[in-house]
Amino acid sequence: MVGSALPRKEDAALLTGRGTFVDDIHRPGLLHMVYVHSSEAHALITGIDTEAARALPGVLGVWTAGDFAGLPPRPSVPGLERGYLAGDKVHYVGEPVAVVVAADRYTAADAARAVRVEYEPLPVMATVADALAPDAVPIYPPLPGNLALEQQVTPDEVTDDVAAGLAAAPHRLRARLVNQRCAGAPMEPYGVLADWTGAGPTVWATVQAPHRVRAEIAERFGLARHLVRVVAPDVGGAFGVKSSFMPELFLAPELSRRLCRPVKFVETRSEHMVHTYHGRDQQQDIEVGFDGEGRILALDVTLTVNIGGVPDPVGIGLATLTSYMLGGCYKIPKIAARYRSVVTNTTPTASYRGAGRPEASFLIERVIDLVARELGRDPADVRKANLIQPGEMPYQTPFEGIVYDEADYPAALDLLLDELDYAGLREEQARRLADPRAPLLGVGLSTFVEMGGFGPTPLFEQFGYLGGWESANVRMQPDGSVIVLVGTAPHGQGHQTALSQIAADQLGVPFEAVSVLYGDTAVVQEGTGTMGSRGMPVAGNAVRQAAVEVADQARRVAAHMLEVDADDLVRTGDGYQVKGMPDATVPLAEVAERAFKPHLLPEGTALGLENTSYFEPKNLSYPSGAHGCVVEIDRDTGQVRILRYVCVDDCGTVINPMMARGQVHGGVAQGIAQALYEKVAFDADGRPLTASLEDYMVPGALDLPPYETHHIETRSSFNPLGAKGLGEAGATAAPQAVVNAVVDALAHLGVRDVEMPCTPERVWKVMHDAS
Repeated sequence: MVGSALPRKEDAALLTGRGTFVDDIHRPGLLHMVYVHSSEAHALITGIDTEAARALPGVLGVWTAGDFAGLPPRPSVPGLERGYLAGDKVHYVGEPVAVVVAADRYTAADAARAVRVEYEPLPVMATVADALAPDAVPIYPPLPGNLALEQQVTPDEVTDDVAAGLAAAPHRLRARLVNQRCAGAPMEPYGVLADWTGAGPTVWATVQAPHRVRAEIAERFGLARHLVRVVAPDVGGAFGVKSSFMPELFLAPELSRRLCRPVKFVETRSEHMVHTYHGRDQQQDIEVGFDGEGRILALDVTLTVNIGGVPDPVGIGLATLTSYMLGGCYKIPKIAARYRSVVTNTTPTASYRGAGRPEASFLIERVIDLVARELGRDPADVRKANLIQPGEMPYQTPFEGIVYDEADYPAALDLLLDELDYAGLREEQARRLADPRAPLLGVGLSTFVEMGGFGPTPLFEQFGYLGGWESANVRMQPDGSVIVLVGTAPHGQGHQTALSQIAADQLGVPFEAVSVLYGDTAVVQEGTGTMGSRGMPVAGNAVRQAAVEVADQARRVAAHMLEVDADDLVRTGDGYQVKGMPDATVPLAEVAERAFKPHLLPEGTALGLENTSYFEPKNLSYPSGAHGCVVEIDRDTGQVRILRYVCVDDCGTVINPMMARGQVHGGVAQGIAQALYEKVAFDADGRPLTASLEDYMVPGALDLPPYETHHIETRSSFNPLGAKGLGEAGATAAPQAVVNAVVDALAHLGVRDVEMPCTPERVWKVMHDAS
């Protein structure tokens, strides 16, 4: 089963409209909750008039920050407590100021508009430069200024060593690169339904880690965890933005408790664009030293991250992951890194697909191209000169504890160049350049590595998780069918299918005989959740581990039935056979039924065939690959069109090739979107300019090219399955492949960078400024 391109089990219900999302769930007496959002980016709240809202028929109440003063604050960075609603002041447009509950969503929305909030404006600092200016006003009261965190990632002696390496390098260059702010924009916005009964709260929510949400709700309300049930039903995309602790996760249960009725909150799209946290928004200041062959000798990087108006516990330190991956898949002996997390009057930022690693991959891949341009060398040759070789794996990077697992980076690049017909493209590029009527042609490369398989417990504890392990319970029924309970909670990744394949292989049962259940803390044993490309490297290995134990139990029962030693048995298509005795067989279904008959089992044998396993990874995994993009640019308009996009990915063992292609397609789509289309923008007063999909450019199917996907499989020795993860690889690889292609098309004009997104207007200006 592992390695087979089986259709997804999940798709039938979703494609026929029979999925169950939070907004599909209804409870008797259901009420609806709507926020009153701040219309100011930075202001004192001088008054809130709720009388008109309360007077509307169907309104059950309006609450402000003071009404929740008895609740412990939301999960946050120590010393930087966050409330559920804005109290004395607001920090960004869209921050919740009050909450309304009514009998239906439309009345609640009308009541929210009827609430009058009086503000006393304060100076607005919508950019990092404004927030760090000498006369800047502190935005977030617990902080004396707007520098929330300044972190030297590498020790002073390393920084000194890098400075010496730069001074001694034959060539040096400096650059400033920008990863613009993006919105996750999942198909399903954030949603919560809470029903607090006498037994405690049940919460249905669009979240990525239901057990962790249960733990935080229990802590906030002083409850034992068994009294709190969190269910993540079908989730229409998450991309990291549904891993943050939004205030509705706690306000909906609290209001349900007060009103003794279920309360539902579902974002509108425009709310999502200003309320749910954004991603990226990182400025990168770089100095690199290199020799005449393009070999990088030293790299010094300062990262500046805009974390928005309220520091998120993940967002504030996310640049740590960027720092760890700065070397990419190259042998760079000396790297120094530091970062600053800066508060501004904008929506907070936190995780977004790749969470810090795409920023690192963008940086080093743009640096490689800049070095190539500086030396007049081909970007492919400079990559080859720097790549870590397969014989050097596992590879200890300059950062302690960051050890890459097995990979063949040169093979991935060679396969990509062959599939692209790289030499032929260079010839075509030259022909077009000589013809003033022909669109310009550009070729961009991206040889990347990223972190997956999150992650060993010491690492995951730093992000507030109970551990980095994952759990699986495998239970064989008396008829030989199998139920798997897993602690991850997928949101489109296809865990039902992939984990069924793993279990079926280990147990010798048909793929159709396995059911996978997840996302319900009252049903599933303790779990960690779905993020950081940990589905197959961690959850997959937990399922494998539990299934191996159940298979061993079944073998021992079968041996007793056949009156032989367990080592004398071999697996057949549907059961067990004694070695060398074709007629001495027993079907697995009979073995499963016998496991429930104590009088027919050896004394002391436990009833049933079941095991619960917790798989603790000993290291992160490191998916890698090489992507190539071919673009043409209209000389008159600056319009960029992608002609080809070729992917070579190494995610270790491929569980399901069809699903692997789908994961790559989705990630690449988001990476291309960042490169060409998407940017969350604010005006000088901190007002969002992209608060709907009319203004925020999410590409459709016709805006994206067909993808050419290829896989090489280099098994990881860090886990038994040999899997590395794949969910974030496309988003990590694609932005720089596209930008490198755009810059490559304009290189003859002396262009060395085009800031994302590479819109027609921006490309046209760069072209004409250069010429």
